Amino acid sequence: MESNTKGIEELAINTVRVLSADAVQKANSGHPGTAMALAPLGHVLWSKFLNYNPKNPDFANRDRFILSAGHACMLQYSFLHLTGYDLSLDDLKNFRQLNSKTAGHPEYGLAPGIDVTTGPLGQGFANGVGFAIGQKHLAARYNRPGYKLFNYNVYAIVSDGDMMEGVTSEAASLAGHLQLGNLIYLYDDNHISIEGSTDITFNEDVSARFRSYGWHVQDLPDANDIHALELALINAKAESQKPSLIRVRSLIAYGSPNKSGTAGSHGSPLGAEELKLVKEFFGFDPELSFHIPKEVAKYYKEKGERGITYEKKWDELFADYRKKYPELAAEYELARDGKLPEGWKDQLPAFKASEPKMATRQASGKVLNAIAGSLPNLIGGAADLSPSTETTLKDFDSFTAENRAGRNFHFGIREHAMGSALNGLALTKGIIPFGATFLMFSEYMRPPIRLAAIMKVSPIFVYTHDSIGLGEDGTTHQPVEQLASLRSIPNVTVIRPADANETAQAWRVAIEKKGGPTVLVFTRQALPVLDQDKFGKATGLEKGAYILSESSSKPELILMATGSEVALILQAQEILEKDGISTRVVSMPSWELFEQQNAAYKEEVFPKAIRKRLAVEMASPMGWHKYTTDEGAILGMTTFGESAPAEDLYKHFGFTPANVVDRAKEVLNK
Repeated sequence: MESNTKGIEELAINTVRVLSADAVQKANSGHPGTAMALAPLGHVLWSKFLNYNPKNPDFANRDRFILSAGHACMLQYSFLHLTGYDLSLDDLKNFRQLNSKTAGHPEYGLAPGIDVTTGPLGQGFANGVGFAIGQKHLAARYNRPGYKLFNYNVYAIVSDGDMMEGVTSEAASLAGHLQLGNLIYLYDDNHISIEGSTDITFNEDVSARFRSYGWHVQDLPDANDIHALELALINAKAESQKPSLIRVRSLIAYGSPNKSGTAGSHGSPLGAEELKLVKEFFGFDPELSFHIPKEVAKYYKEKGERGITYEKKWDELFADYRKKYPELAAEYELARDGKLPEGWKDQLPAFKASEPKMATRQASGKVLNAIAGSLPNLIGGAADLSPSTETTLKDFDSFTAENRAGRNFHFGIREHAMGSALNGLALTKGIIPFGATFLMFSEYMRPPIRLAAIMKVSPIFVYTHDSIGLGEDGTTHQPVEQLASLRSIPNVTVIRPADANETAQAWRVAIEKKGGPTVLVFTRQALPVLDQDKFGKATGLEKGAYILSESSSKPELILMATGSEVALILQAQEILEKDGISTRVVSMPSWELFEQQNAAYKEEVFPKAIRKRLAVEMASPMGWHKYTTDEGAILGMTTFGESAPAEDLYKHFGFTPANVVDRAKEVLNK
């Protein structure tokens, strides 16, 4: 294609189409059709609307871009390369290969300019709601007259598949309720999924649905009409009270003579011969691959360089802000850098053994409220369960459409969207987010928990009602397999504290933790506060497991447990010691933290010479075998629970001091 026969914009758009198709073909894997169809959308965004700086992808006031239709990632990779990010043409050629920056779906931390890992459909859509909340909250806390430090928008490209996923409905409802006018989503309405036309499963009026959610909706009939796209985006930016959805009708694999408009271009390469026809259609040399005309390279490079000036102006604004509001500036910079205020840990409460029994969920609430004043960037809430999960920050307001400075979030009965929004918040530097529900309902949140672990970001997931101990609500609400399955996810740290003091330490660890999410697991039922002088100090929690109560002589048996069962094995230890059986009690609130300790510490807690061991946990026994050894045993749950008062359930399933003693003696007599 000669630049003197067609405008530079058309040449640029078609270059992205061909570049995307080339990369998929070389990888012999991927989704070329959507990238080809949406090149005009990407062009308008990266050349005219997005504020970004390729030289500093993490620039604080950049617009966020989310490709929720992550299968179209070659679209994003192409624009990142062309606008000057550290993503080379060789990286594009290495698409979907081992150790490549250009993975099969966008991955945060792998390629520069990727704001969030997407892949499972609907996740990016819901992440954007968290990003939008984060912007509104930062602006409310730090912006001042004449200093709009945080006024960025959150853009996303979403697909038919995103629209079918349930999490999208949850997140869209929440965004509309909160009037997140900084959300601007482009919906690729191409009517194609892997199985064929979406008519076989999906014929609802999406625009009407989103209008009912409270969104500002525009309908565009042609993705190739870049003038109409520009006008729609201008309208969306002007709408400050409602999130915006721009529904764009596109033709998948536009430019492919035989595969456009078909499912054949959605999940597989076009094929060598079809790709040549595509290049001929756009006026490119069919024998050249990964060809970028010089004028296109220059055009996009200049677009990317605008961001250097944009960030420089922001830096100057922040420098003036620092002079006028030094305390706020220092607070933000500390939080942005992932650091914590001096002395915040001094606010952690200490609980005395003389205090009444206390559920760890109640202790958690006391801890949260004790530290909240010292941690202004700690914000969160629950999925309609704050009274039950004890997660209300009592001295602070709620985040609402009218009050963006509030620190209490009401996610509604939308656990899945809550988890995804927490990931968006966790990716907003300067915020420590938490979200709460019952442990059983972590099942609704599994995708965002896993994605947080993949991204190595650190939202805090709070789960209460952690066992059959919740009682009468019965089988459907009593978790059994959840602890084992959460522990199986790489980069997730699960902490199940035994009492109020371990709970305080669990929050300390969670707030300081980096490199992945922390799952805090708390009881509904009241537990005794363990005597810090008589037993091991709760600060041992940071090592995952510690000797809580030592035998009166050289131990011949180790009892180990987490959570509420620690008090149980302490009672059993007392009986065993009276029977002349030297017994060590180990509190083991976090397997993951324990595995991070050195070999000497592990040997100190679990000496190889003491092979008679019993683990006690009201959950699936899966995984405990590693610590009990071949001469030990596990008292756990191998069935679902029952509906009954907790004390009756303990007797029924054998979680009593007498049964623990009997099981321990069986281990010794093997």
